[in-house]
Amino acid sequence: MTKPLKENLFSASAGEDALYAAMRETIRMVGRMLGEIIRDQEGETVFNLIETIRKTAVRAKKEPDALLRLTALLKSLGRRETIPVVRAFSCFSHLANIVVETFEERRYRLARIAGEPEPAGSMAHALDRLEQAGVSGETVKALLKEALISPVLTAHPTEVRRKSMLDNEREIARLLAALEGELTPGERRRVTERLAARIAVLWQTRLLRDSRLSVEEEINNALSYYRITFLRQVPEMCLAVDDAVNRRWKIASGNHAGQNAVSGCYFRMGSWIGGDRDGNPNVNAQTLLTAIKRQSCLVMGAYLEAVHTLGAELSLSSRLMPVSPELAALAAASEDTAPHREDEPCRRALIAIYNRLAATARELDMPELPRPPVASARPYADSCAFAADLGILAASLRRHAAGRPACLRLDALQTAVEVFGFHLATLDLRQSAEVHEHTVAELFSAARVEPDYAGLPEERKTALLLAELAQPRLLYSPFIAYSDQTAAELDIFRTARRIRRRYGTQAIRHNIISQTETVSDILEAFLLQKETGLWTPPETEKQPAEPGLMVIPLFETVRDLQRASAVMAEALAMPLVRRVIQRQGNCQEIMLGYSDSNKDGGYVASNWALYRAEQELGALFARQGIRLRFFHGRGGTVGRGGGPTYEAILAQPAGAVNGQIRLTEQGETIAAKYSHPEIGARNLEMMVAATLEASLLPQPENGKNPLPHFEAAMEELSRLACRAYRRLVYDTPGFADYFFQSTPIAEIARLNIGSRPPSRKNTRNIADLRAIPWSFSWGQCRVLLPGWYGFGSAVAAWLDEAENSAARQKRQELLQTMYREWPFFRTMLSNMDMVLSKTDMQIAKAYSHLVKDEACRAAVFAAILEEHARTTTAFETVTGTAGRLANNPRLARALRDRLAYINPLNHLQIELLKRQRTITAALKNTDASARRAIHLSINGIAAGMRNTG
Repeated sequence: MTKPLKENLFSASAGEDALYAAMRETIRMVGRMLGEIIRDQEGETVFNLIETIRKTAVRAKKEPDALLRLTALLKSLGRRETIPVVRAFSCFSHLANIVVETFEERRYRLARIAGEPEPAGSMAHALDRLEQAGVSGETVKALLKEALISPVLTAHPTEVRRKSMLDNEREIARLLAALEGELTPGERRRVTERLAARIAVLWQTRLLRDSRLSVEEEINNALSYYRITFLRQVPEMCLAVDDAVNRRWKIASGNHAGQNAVSGCYFRMGSWIGGDRDGNPNVNAQTLLTAIKRQSCLVMGAYLEAVHTLGAELSLSSRLMPVSPELAALAAASEDTAPHREDEPCRRALIAIYNRLAATARELDMPELPRPPVASARPYADSCAFAADLGILAASLRRHAAGRPACLRLDALQTAVEVFGFHLATLDLRQSAEVHEHTVAELFSAARVEPDYAGLPEERKTALLLAELAQPRLLYSPFIAYSDQTAAELDIFRTARRIRRRYGTQAIRHNIISQTETVSDILEAFLLQKETGLWTPPETEKQPAEPGLMVIPLFETVRDLQRASAVMAEALAMPLVRRVIQRQGNCQEIMLGYSDSNKDGGYVASNWALYRAEQELGALFARQGIRLRFFHGRGGTVGRGGGPTYEAILAQPAGAVNGQIRLTEQGETIAAKYSHPEIGARNLEMMVAATLEASLLPQPENGKNPLPHFEAAMEELSRLACRAYRRLVYDTPGFADYFFQSTPIAEIARLNIGSRPPSRKNTRNIADLRAIPWSFSWGQCRVLLPGWYGFGSAVAAWLDEAENSAARQKRQELLQTMYREWPFFRTMLSNMDMVLSKTDMQIAKAYSHLVKDEACRAAVFAAILEEHARTTTAFETVTGTAGRLANNPRLARALRDRLAYINPLNHLQIELLKRQRTITAALKNTDASARRAIHLSINGIAAGMRNTG
């Protein structure tokens, strides 16, 4: 058992070693507990077999004979042993992750307690940098008052764990944290017993879902993170930021009523779950309505509990404290006649607030209230009215009680109302431009305006759309029978209109168009909003207009990103579009797709296309005098824009943030960031800190700015890397067969990890495959190709193009300078370093033997192996480091510890895939036991590898 560490652990470098030693001992402890449970449940033979496989897999990295023994051992596994062996390694991967996360959080807290310098990503570190750069507190406050920072939760299918597993893992983490505290021997024994019991529950809990998740289940899963983290941590984070700024620059705090308050107005939660219908036939108007109702019920329940708790706490007597006339009137409205509360105006005011809030909750279809109201009351018209009543209470307390009682819970509740409203999170609508076009074409055809809209050239499409948008009449007729797809599209827009009227305009604000390529794609969304009453064209305004949803183009492929500024310039030249943007507060959002651009052009080309698109769009909107907000469609893997959020935000081009940023949180990254309140709070803080730094830190002066030289080199590297990547993925004969046979993509498609199909179309075409399973599959077989392929060829070719050895040396030195001085390039290589550390060409070769065609196998794997060697050499040349994660030894050690349990799972998965595919080929059916074992191996590898989806 590990002993509690002292608070000054981080006062010297020895503290780091002590913490690492304690962490490893804890990993061994939970491993022993799991081993004892396996021995008890499965028997000594299975336990010994698992240990033999683990030790042989470790030796197999260095001993060819050990690899042969491991292969023979796995082949000899019978059905009875296979499932327990796979489950054992999967469970240990989960347990090791819990231990590492627990110790990382403890490391962070102890460093703060010990007074060590605040780490990058903390608010204190961000404010230090801003203050040193001469940024004033008033400037920080002004930015926050105009800012919008929004994480958007999505339901992309990369989280392989069930909710029951996540709940159990949280309890294990809590018990591990308790063991590191000050406990009596008896307390320590009881906590240890509970920990062993929880690990037993983990072992005896089914790891996988028996059926595919429904959209409703995805909604419920996402809401669990609000209960655990967001509802409490977001308001506390916003208040802490406000307090930190006030203290740093000695600004008098105004709380929510004062002129210096920032509160939570700049932070908003977002969601795609229930409204993202791009490629998901299971999302419709009903799921949209279900999502908002469940969101609203959750936040209303939280408000009712908070108001009730405040009433219990604010027992202040009017005999001892005067109250404002407004508060006295609010208290009188409670209809509470209890004599013992006659002199307690705060409590009676909160009863009045509870009464109205309860009436509002009932009106918004909350099925059951936490407790009945004292009296009937009229509902609040909106969350602003609720906030106004809370403001009356807060103002009186500040005036007559020196503000101190208001700090109990009222500030947090006021901030929560600003952030969450009555809707909790803003739901986005998303659909592909292709579906929008089909819907508009059917409307035009049925109304006999244009029989073949889809076949028109782009100029005629835009002219027709602009003409129709200027018309007051509708194309839609209730007397015409439309196709199911068109009826469903119109229905979801109508439902969005009803939701906005009932829950507020913040409930649904965005209409995202996937695969945007032209201006007509944008105008079609306006037309569909007009047809459903969501939006009134500016040309027809004779009464208060419906502002509608902000139409947000999503540029995804490399080509689309390169053309994004030209498309938007054409759109902004249209008077209608400009007037719409004015109605939106002179602000326009644009979404950038990381996943598809990577699958299209590879890691380097994707990163550069995104960077350049931000630069060009930023310059365009600056010339037009329009505020631009970027929405980053990041995934879990580095190939899909993953990696540390703090570094990613700082790596944006100058002027690309300006206090405005939305970004997706997808798949297993949601669990990794927000499953634990303390870790969630730190990730939220990092997001705000990075936004402040990226927005306010001064940029280099033009005369001292080496950026043009860096960008010119990057342009060439991007071109060369894209050429190498596309040569492999799209031009190599048999590559698609290699991918589908050497990875578990087909098995992943059958794994019940989300409601969305893995491919937009039922083909084996790489172009049609979704980027999520594409990246997920490469992670499983330890190639992780989307996170590095092409970089080595690009660097080698660019250096070879130099005229002579001196010019080559100069180019090499330029790359090294770029790595030291350019956040974009440094972040790109840092993320690639993490990917390369998880790549294993020995294991990848073993997967390649799943490919039936020997010639195809040899050609494709040789290309991958050669590029991996080139990339490793190029990386070490540019960074000046040897070995992986040289600049992040903590992660290197953690990964090294995890790989001892991931590698056996990889070898097990290969053997299971061979068996399953042999049975399928021979008998034309599948073995349920083998299929389950494969899915368990996918679960375990994903857990151990982390950010794989």
